[in-house]
Amino acid sequence: MISQMKRALEEYEVDDTIKLIILKGQGKAFCAGGDVVRFVQLVSEGHWSLAARFYQKQLLLDYLIATYNKPLVVLMNGVVMGGGAGLSMNASFRVVTENTVFAMPEASIGHFPDVGASYFLSRLSGHFGEYLGLTGAKISGSEMLKCGLATHFVFSKDIKSLEAELSKTAHDDVSTIPSTLEKFIHKSNLEQDSAWTRLDIINKCFSKKSVEDILTSLETEVVRCGDKWMANAINSMKRASPTSLKICLKSIREGRSSTLEECLRRDYIVSRHMVRRTFNNDFFEGSRAMFFDKDKRPQWNPSRLENVGDEFVKKFFSDVDNDDDWDCLALPNRKIRKIKTSKL
Repeated sequence: MISQMKRALEEYEVDDTIKLIILKGQGKAFCAGGDVVRFVQLVSEGHWSLAARFYQKQLLLDYLIATYNKPLVVLMNGVVMGGGAGLSMNASFRVVTENTVFAMPEASIGHFPDVGASYFLSRLSGHFGEYLGLTGAKISGSEMLKCGLATHFVFSKDIKSLEAELSKTAHDDVSTIPSTLEKFIHKSNLEQDSAWTRLDIINKCFSKKSVEDILTSLETEVVRCGDKWMANAINSMKRASPTSLKICLKSIREGRSSTLEECLRRDYIVSRHMVRRTFNNDFFEGSRAMFFDKDKRPQWNPSRLENVGDEFVKKFFSDVDNDDDWDCLALPNRKIRKIKTSKL
């Protein structure tokens, strides 16, 4: 699917008869990140080169979308997780509905939010990106709009009409795309217990220097106010891989001062270490517990945050000797064309 999408987008980009690209999911989800299972199967069967090419193409596709030279509208009418976030968050126009659910739960399986997440999560207001990456929390379409992950909110019943109108107007004049989208937008209301309305507390806790300090701050706050979202955040972090949590935090913090290209290359380096089990087996152990045996009891190594030192974490970000299967990620020389979107 990734190969087909990449090939099609490359063809559409140079086809003068095509003015607009609409990317949507088939079924109830946009993209739920089911690529992990197939990836683990390939590696477990010894197909290193196939797994490497798969991941390279995935990141190259994400980069192609981010630098696309034609307007690209993503309709996220359903679940958006993992690899789906890489496809959608790098697009020009990101449309959500009341059915949209977004999450980056990679730390719960011993991986980390990749596909450029350190770029788009680090650019959210305050430290909301750290909150999403470290906890894997699910947020709604309304919350995505408020925090900046989405550009427009449309009711799902209007999606087909929106598609038809976009196809009609964009064919004549692509500059009408923002105004066409605005015809269909609706005000989105946040739930009373939305974490976004607690941004002050999130900033207070998730701005701390280390994962340990973040957890301590959350535990102090939950005793004081007892918010359910906070208890859920604590429980999620305590269940996740300690190594993955620290990699996630370092990745997002470094992402704030990095270009998208640097973030994608860093994702590739870290993932290569995880897949090669260079320093631990957490990715495969987490995948076993969640997707294969489904006992939901991964045995992390190291098993405690205090045993995951800074020097150990830095090793995941260091390049290794060239590998015939896992060469350095070579991104093409492309420039991002600024496409005006609505500020709602």
